[in-house]
Amino acid sequence: MPENKNKTQISRLDHKLIVDFVDLNSKVLDLGCGDGTLLSLLIDRKNCHGTGIEIDEKAIYKCVANGLTVSHGDIDSGLMDFSNKRFDYVILNESLQQVLNPRRVILEALRVGKKVIVGIPNFCHSRARFQLFFMGRVPVTKELPYQWYDTPNLRFLSLKDFRCFCRENGITILKEIGIMGMKKVFFWPNLFSNVGIYLLEK
Repeated sequence: MPENKNKTQISRLDHKLIVDFVDLNSKVLDLGCGDGTLLSLLIDRKNCHGTGIEIDEKAIYKCVANGLTVSHGDIDSGLMDFSNKRFDYVILNESLQQVLNPRRVILEALRVGKKVIVGIPNFCHSRARFQLFFMGRVPVTKELPYQWYDTPNLRFLSLKDFRCFCRENGITILKEIGIMGMKKVFFWPNLFSNVGIYLLEK
C-alpha cells in the first residue's frame, strides 16, 4: 500500500528512527522540542497525542503557529507536574547535553514515561578525535559547529559513556542505533557515529 503523499516528509535519519520507535496512537512528551518538527512528524505519521516543553520563546511561537501544544519551561526544573507513567514515550533528542543535571532529567523522564527515547551527539566520533589529536584543539565539526566559548553544550559524552551511565543506573537499553549523516553505523559506532539514538526502559 503506497504511503500517503500528504504526510510530512522526513528529512533527518534521527527523526525517522524516533518515529519508527513510537507506536501508533501513543501519548508523547517531547522535552526540548525546539520548533516542533519532530512533534509534528509524530502527530502526522503515528497519530500521537503530543505535548512539548521548550525554553526558547521564539521556538514556542513557531510550535503554536503550527497548532502544537507546547509549554514554556526548563526541563532541568523537573517534571513534578506529571504523574508516573503518564506518557507512553518521553523524548530527549538533542537536549541531554545541554541540561545541568542529566541524571535527574533522565530518571524523571523514565518516571513519567513508560519508555524514553534519547538522541545524543557523539563527542568521540572519528572526526572529533582527529581534530583533537592532530590539531590539539577542541573539535568543531558540521554536527558540533560551536567554538568552546559559545557552545550551548554543557556535557560532552560518547555512546560508550551513555551505555555505562545506563548500566550504572539500572536503565535497560531496548534499542541502540548509531548514525552518521543519513546512514546507520553498524561497525564500531562509538568511533564512526556522530549521533546515537536510544530506546530506554526502567
